[in-house]
Amino acid sequence: MSYQIELRNLHSFLILAEELHFRKAADKLFISQPGLSKQIQQLEGQLGVKLLDRDRRNVRLTKGGEYLKQQVSQLEGFLEHTINHLKGLESGIEGEVKIGFVGSAMQFVIPNFIKACAAEYPKIRFALDEMSNQAQIAALQRYQIDLAFVRLSEVPTDIELQPIFEEHFSLVIPKSHSINATNFRNIQQFKTAPFILFSSDYSSTYYSNVMSIFSDAGFAPKISHKSIHANTIFRLVESGLGVAVVPNSLTIGAALAMDIQIIELTKIRQRALLSIAWKKDRHYPLLERVMAFL
Repeated sequence: MSYQIELRNLHSFLILAEELHFRKAADKLFISQPGLSKQIQQLEGQLGVKLLDRDRRNVRLTKGGEYLKQQVSQLEGFLEHTINHLKGLESGIEGEVKIGFVGSAMQFVIPNFIKACAAEYPKIRFALDEMSNQAQIAALQRYQIDLAFVRLSEVPTDIELQPIFEEHFSLVIPKSHSINATNFRNIQQFKTAPFILFSSDYSSTYYSNVMSIFSDAGFAPKISHKSIHANTIFRLVESGLGVAVVPNSLTIGAALAMDIQIIELTKIRQRALLSIAWKKDRHYPLLERVMAFL
């Protein structure tokens, strides 16, 4: 087999594997459909493997195509990271650590972490990207980020997961609500209220943990809205459309900026857990250094 495989052809295959549509993929690549077909045929010929099953209407990946899609996705992420690292070295930066995170981690966990790292390693640069839990796991697998801050309890076998921070949940209610921190007894006082919660898409583990709060209280919540964004949840509460249960760290400063009030749920057994995740086979000296601060 020839090993003179062009990265261009691998990239074109990856785009086609994501779109599963020749015209859409060709448009995305700014090439003609015949040109794309030629690249795929050339790649299949060089590999000696059929990557696609296609007819006039459908394009489907073969098992080999599915495997190559996964590997090329990881390869592109690794190459991009390597090139960015090289550019950093050229400009006097020791290296870059790419971090994915859920919003609540930015309240104080990540700022304190980066501040500590920067004091010890001033030539390390950090790139931050707020992403959903599952998007972070996918980005780790593609080498698009080095470290993830997630609210998950289960991850794929190629990912390492380590809890780093545990906190209380808090109840978020409109400022004008008749119940406040003074007369609050337990969450059963809100059993007839509409609830605004993080969607299960945010994290199925997190969602199940929150739902167990209501189960322990002896009622099933009436869920009026779901979101994956804390600010959206707070705005809906502020508008009087319901109440919410969120990790306490998300509420820092929120009551000052919006017409809401916060009641910490310190007497329930459930806790919100923040973990870090990284790819097991990721041998990156800078990452190992900065993780010591966690």
